[in-house]
Amino acid sequence: MLWIKSLHIVFVTSWFAGLFYLPRIFVNLAMVPAGSDAERDRLLLMAHKLMRFTTVLAIPAVAFGLVLWLYYGIGLGPGSGWMHAKLLIVVLVLGYHHACGRLLRKFVAGTVTRGHVWFRWFNEVPVVLLLVAVVLVVVKPV
Repeated sequence: MLWIKSLHIVFVTSWFAGLFYLPRIFVNLAMVPAGSDAERDRLLLMAHKLMRFTTVLAIPAVAFGLVLWLYYGIGLGPGSGWMHAKLLIVVLVLGYHHACGRLLRKFVAGTVTRGHVWFRWFNEVPVVLLLVAVVLVVVKPV
């Protein structure tokens, strides 16, 4: 079980690293001056590669988490309210990941209407989600 738990932590950490950095690229994309096609293309290439890599990391992160939960029984039984809350956080992280993919497609299409300040705030969402998830797993307050 400790191997599975270790792999889960590594893949979750790596997944979040991508979710921390991808919106930062969005901030930079939102600030690209009109006519700076080379800069825009370079940032879009970076964002595409990071999105692909982040998606690949999310799959084993979720899979190892499911193994810990369903096979090893972590978070099952009495006093497992923290796991229900954590599962909600996982769903929100998956939704955030999906939203990043949608935003990237909008940047490619040139249909983004939000400015860099909005993306700076959007960039903080995974920090809060990770904080809540870690507190739920370690402290088990619920």
